[in-house]
Amino acid sequence: IRQVEGRVCISQSHRYRGPCVLDHNCAIICRNEGFSGGDCIGWRRRCFCTKLC
Repeated sequence: IRQVEGRVCISQSHRYRGPCVLDHNCAIICRNEGFSGGDCIGWRRRCFCTKLC
């Protein structure tokens, strides 16, 4: 987990499979992993989960 903007940490999802197309789907998977949400990030469109540090 790396720290971003001092208060939000992000980590790549371990359960999301395939290209990340919809942020909403990524957020649901991340919530099931114990995070507060998630977004599709980067040109490779990977699902990254977010939570307050």
